[in-house]
Amino acid sequence: MDPVDKFYRLDRILRSARCPVSRAVLQEKLECSRATVGRIIEEMRDYLGAPIEYDRCARGYRYAEFEDGAYELPGLWFNASELHSLLAAHQLLANAQPGLLEGDLAPLRDRIERILKARGIECGEAGRRVRILRMAARRLEPEPFRTVAGGVLGRRRLSLIYHGRARNEQTERQVSPQRLTHYRDNWYLDAWDHGRKALRSFSVDRILTARALELAALDIADARLDGHFATAYGIFAGKPKHKALLRFSAESARWVADEVWHPDQKGWYDGGHYFLEIPYADPRELIRDILKHGPDVTVISPASLRAELERCLKEALRNYV
Repeated sequence: MDPVDKFYRLDRILRSARCPVSRAVLQEKLECSRATVGRIIEEMRDYLGAPIEYDRCARGYRYAEFEDGAYELPGLWFNASELHSLLAAHQLLANAQPGLLEGDLAPLRDRIERILKARGIECGEAGRRVRILRMAARRLEPEPFRTVAGGVLGRRRLSLIYHGRARNEQTERQVSPQRLTHYRDNWYLDAWDHGRKALRSFSVDRILTARALELAALDIADARLDGHFATAYGIFAGKPKHKALLRFSAESARWVADEVWHPDQKGWYDGGHYFLEIPYADPRELIRDILKHGPDVTVISPASLRAELERCLKEALRNYV
């Protein structure tokens, strides 16, 4: 076992015990010899300032009591597997959104790597072994993201200068941030828009400036947020108005049957085909996902979705005629 892991385990044993712990019990729980137990105790006393004392009456070890509270291991203490998990999580974030929080997380990463190096553990594996492929991720400026994240977690209102793509216009908004959503490699802010008196979703990469206000954010109940943002298809908000019924070929079904397009979807096999029923409000994102399957999918209903898909296919075909 890693020497520092033994410090970690001894700390937990002494902290959780209701009475002094004998050396024999420590040998069993630490899985080491009597001499090693003595060495671990001495090293914790000498290097970590641990107030471990031996109670002669109870014939066991315990932490001495302090007026200012119980003893805590100094610094950042994790076992080896926890440190590796932290490094992997850091690498996932770094690859998924390069540079986004590098300045904030770099000191933590450096500290973890120093601890691993002191234990003789290779710390470069996370960068080599964790691979993230980004697709259609938009460029995100760190400063607005930090302000938005701070507003969400700190429950403060925000003043935004926002440039929406759909109308290609710039507006000023005062919002009460509710949630940050990471969807298809991009970040969105779900918020209450005080000017429009309604819930809105903002693409964080289109927030030109963000400023925290000295006003508490209005809190919207989770059930209301889920009802507005999480029930329709994809990123488009609103309650579902329609249900799309799609039929996939047997070839495509081997993949689609294992995919989650919507939390309330229904899927079944019939006659060698796979059928998928999906609730939606706005058809735009659903149509793009249907088009990716080309001739392996057929829209059965509703008729309005079939007509819109047919229109898109005819317009696309004009580019090749």
